[in-house]
Amino acid sequence: MKFVATKTADQLDFQAMHRVRERLVSQRTGIVNQIRAFLLERGVAVRQGLRFLRNELPSILAGPSDALSPRMVRVLEGLAGDWRRLDERIEDLSNEIEAIARRDAGCERLISVPGIGPIISSAIVAAIGTGDVFSKGRDFAAWLGLVPKQISTGDRTILGKISKRGNRYLRVLFVQAAWVVLIKPKSWERHGLNRWIEAAKKRLHRNVLAITLANKLARIAWSVLAHGRTFEASRFDEVATQSA
Repeated sequence: MKFVATKTADQLDFQAMHRVRERLVSQRTGIVNQIRAFLLERGVAVRQGLRFLRNELPSILAGPSDALSPRMVRVLEGLAGDWRRLDERIEDLSNEIEAIARRDAGCERLISVPGIGPIISSAIVAAIGTGDVFSKGRDFAAWLGLVPKQISTGDRTILGKISKRGNRYLRVLFVQAAWVVLIKPKSWERHGLNRWIEAAKKRLHRNVLAITLANKLARIAWSVLAHGRTFEASRFDEVATQSA
């Protein structure tokens, strides 16, 4: 049986900060979607993306418009105020998490892994500490739910979608990290990922490739944390093998 390792006070503090930040981000997303929906109901369309709505909303509310009644303008202004307050709280929490992560040795080593920054590194340390509870990187990836479901019958093995079991918050962060790496092909060679990604691109859909890379990054992150060393591009194959 695998048991959850006892968390230190610092880990619990880290975890609490991440949970609060996750809730605030979710609330902000709900407010943004509500603002966009109210505008669309009145025929005001804004390009998809948080920054586009943030840039255009002040002019929409300030300018004369037959589509928006004075009452609706007041409602939207109240929602915009809630949005600003959430932005401030999220930024304060993010800055505090990043400042703490910069002073933590484990977080500093994790930040050397491609796609992983202070937020993800601190979430990993908060969740698994030094990674001692896992014997290999594959176990960590499975705990995150980044491995396919397997159905075996006789000599036949069928692989399905990813299991999505375990830590959902970390799984989402690793998938986001994978997309960050994939949209920056110029960094692949520097991180030693070019040959692996180019080979995977030939046989995998881009969404499947993102999940596969997230799995790879998770295994590398565990190896970096468990072995107490920073990621080195020249040793990528060795790190990946040891985390397998």
